[in-house]
Amino acid sequence: MDTTRRGFLSAASLSTAGLVAAATSISSLMAETAVAAIPKSKTEKPKEELEDFVYDIENGSEGYVSAGGTAKEATVEEFPVSQSIAGVTMRLNPGSFRELHWHSIAAEWAYVLEGKVRTTVISPDGSTSTDDFEVGDVWYFPKGHGHSLQCIGNKPCHFLLGFDSGHFSEFGTFSVTDWLHNLSPEILAKNTGLPISAFAKMPKKELYIGTGKIAVENKPANINTNIPVSRSSHKFRMESDAIRQDFKGGYTKLVSSKEFPIQTTLTALRMNIEPGAIRELHWHPNADEWQYVMSGKGNVSIFGSHGRVKTMPYNKGMVSFIKQGYGHYIENTGTETLKLIILFNSPVYEELSLNDWLNSNPGQLLADHFGLTPDQASSLTKHEKGIF
Repeated sequence: MDTTRRGFLSAASLSTAGLVAAATSISSLMAETAVAAIPKSKTEKPKEELEDFVYDIENGSEGYVSAGGTAKEATVEEFPVSQSIAGVTMRLNPGSFRELHWHSIAAEWAYVLEGKVRTTVISPDGSTSTDDFEVGDVWYFPKGHGHSLQCIGNKPCHFLLGFDSGHFSEFGTFSVTDWLHNLSPEILAKNTGLPISAFAKMPKKELYIGTGKIAVENKPANINTNIPVSRSSHKFRMESDAIRQDFKGGYTKLVSSKEFPIQTTLTALRMNIEPGAIRELHWHPNADEWQYVMSGKGNVSIFGSHGRVKTMPYNKGMVSFIKQGYGHYIENTGTETLKLIILFNSPVYEELSLNDWLNSNPGQLLADHFGLTPDQASSLTKHEKGIF
């Protein structure tokens, strides 16, 4: 009995040892599998390069060319990174006009670069407005509002158009001649009360930009003088009335919905950066940023997380796009003032400055972050901010 019992216990011990060994082996394998299943740090992955964020809107394509003027655009077709804002640079010859039209998916913003422009617009409440614009003036037409643009005076005009959707194309807009030339003369006659013969000379295709007589009246009256004037101002004198902030290396002029109430989807910023100066490191938590270079040249540098930093040069006639939340700075690398007109796809302006952020922390914390001495950390408060 004892021998049998000892043999049984011995066999049991061996079996137990085998089970323990097996269990240990399985546990080890499971641990290795678990470790292998833990994803490596994202910082160890190959960096995905930031996409190009600069486009030459003036020379990137032929665009639209006619006797009346030209139009070149930057939508997601030409500039894929710019998903939220599209831009058009348009030139009209004296007397020429961008025909009556409307936009179904985007509001229209504009800044006059050269010459003089007259706009007409009708609002959904039936009111209308005719306004004249000079260099530095801004207009804004909400989505769906019918309007037209005309070059007045004896010199050509040039203006920049911005739209609050990168998928909008100026060449896919709703133009009045495009609609009416596709209707029967009988329907046109019934709708307008004019005889069918009145439409014999109507354009046989979309006019888009037409030529006309140079406007000589200061404020021409509408055909129906009883139509009320719009109570919403579509015009803002950006260069003279915007909120200006001066810095050591330049200045900014801001126009948001607070200053220009009808401008409900965009904020505009004019910026001058002097030679050798930089627009400090910062980011915008609430909006994408779209830039147009009016003159000068510089570098724009973007930080897109996970070690992705990219710097691209740009100069007059080029545009840049910075996604919401991406850190960035701008440097004037030329010998003349770098002048920018900037759009944000938000009615209010928000900015977070790296310098302000650093100064909002305890000195020892910054010293531990960057290997600074306490004196170096405290000296941050003495540094210039904004543009320097």
